[in-house]
Amino acid sequence: MKNFLFLICAIAISAFVSCDDDGPYEDYQVARPILQDAISFKAEAVSVTEPVPIISSGKIYAYGNYIFVNDVNKGFHVIDNQNPSSPESIAFIKLEGNNDISIKDDKIYADSYGDLVIFDISDINNITINSRIVNAIYNNGVWATDIAYPQADFYEYGDIDYDRDIVIGWEVVTERRPVEEYESRYNCDGCVVDTLESFNDSPQPSTGQGGSLARFKIIGDYLYVVDYSDINIFDITDVKNVQVLDDVQVAWDIETIYSQGDILFIGGSQGMYIYGIENPEKPEFISEFRHGTACDPVVVDSDYAYVTLKGGNFCGSTESGLYVVDISNLENPELKVIYPMDGPNGLGIKENTLFVCDGDSGLKVYDKTDAPNVTLINTFEDIVAYDVIPLASSLLMIGDQTLYQYEYVDNDIRLLSTFQL
Repeated sequence: MKNFLFLICAIAISAFVSCDDDGPYEDYQVARPILQDAISFKAEAVSVTEPVPIISSGKIYAYGNYIFVNDVNKGFHVIDNQNPSSPESIAFIKLEGNNDISIKDDKIYADSYGDLVIFDISDINNITINSRIVNAIYNNGVWATDIAYPQADFYEYGDIDYDRDIVIGWEVVTERRPVEEYESRYNCDGCVVDTLESFNDSPQPSTGQGGSLARFKIIGDYLYVVDYSDINIFDITDVKNVQVLDDVQVAWDIETIYSQGDILFIGGSQGMYIYGIENPEKPEFISEFRHGTACDPVVVDSDYAYVTLKGGNFCGSTESGLYVVDISNLENPELKVIYPMDGPNGLGIKENTLFVCDGDSGLKVYDKTDAPNVTLINTFEDIVAYDVIPLASSLLMIGDQTLYQYEYVDNDIRLLSTFQL
């Protein structure tokens, strides 16, 4: 019997797999956070400087005649877009640990690891810091974004004291782990679809607009921020005295937030979670749409929800695609169509046009007049598409350190300008 077990292990080793009493093993990449003392780190973590080259472009945000582009974990670049054909970079706001912002009434609300930092941009040439609320956003230092995170099979955070520690980087090592442990990282007990409801956004002229990958969302006098597992809620009625309200636990691996009226759509690697904010201080769970493990931004329009699922890397094993879900019957939502995608990221809607960022495969434009069936009407190839913001008269798209702007032409779009960040 021992000789037989030895033979089995020898065969496994020849295929780069070892075995033991608890099953086969393989080599996996394991990432662990590198920590630094929070007090000394934050002392020089914020400043406003002249424009600098971008290192790793992240999310975009539009406000008035300005575009703000996140430089992952370093801050955000301010771009004057009064002339969309020739945008101009005018400043860089250094903010260590920054991934997202939201703006209302000339006040920027931004994350800095676990803190909420507020800036005044009423004078765009003299940006000032209003305040910093320490540890207001929990788990912000370990948000799972495919840009901020290294590629790894396992992420082990350990015991992080957010009152004392800041995650400033990652150490990735190769370790042998049971194959069973790798395969059981995510558990999906089937795809369960519950009731959803669709609402229309009311215009908020004093509030900016982010993309579908945003974790920040301002609705009325409240700021909602999702971290890895919770909705963090802030009453921003008085910007000089922002109230930190009780957070609401949602699920594990939360990634994005999107709103329609008084409904929040929370995207996560396991599914989409629906919360009502009739009482804006206490979001209440309505339903969830479960899917296989994948990264999951979502937009909603009329009777349909459009969800891009991205598999691979830490996103999970689900095949990448555009999922169109019929939500017209609240008692029985139904997945109607799946369109294969290569590596979808953000998406957006402008009337009957659906824009999907398909990573290295570029920006794809669909006509959704006959939803749930959507028709591909154009593909912008040879670009890397990360996220989009459909504005009233133009479309913003970010990807690979480049800002693209398109103008709407009949039922299609045309490139207006390309700006290297």
